[in-house]
Amino acid sequence: MKFQKYFLFFVGLFFVGNNLSAQCAMCRASLENSMSNGDNLIRGINYGIIYLASAPYLAIVVVIYFWYKNSKKNYAQRIKETSNHAGKMPSM
Repeated sequence: MKFQKYFLFFVGLFFVGNNLSAQCAMCRASLENSMSNGDNLIRGINYGIIYLASAPYLAIVVVIYFWYKNSKKNYAQRIKETSNHAGKMPSM
């Protein structure tokens, strides 16, 4: 029974999702106008989408780079500290 409810929900969502538009009115109007005129605006819109989509990935790469650099420095410092303490006997 539970499976049937989920199945019907996703099938219904599939049919409803085809009628939905996820574009803003300005983008749609400019694309329709450029298609009728034969302009190259579509290529510009696609480049804009790629540019906007790449920004979060670039931010993630920068954060990972600095995290890796910092952890490598901390690792070297821990190794140095443990090597300094390794040869010493505890005082009583």
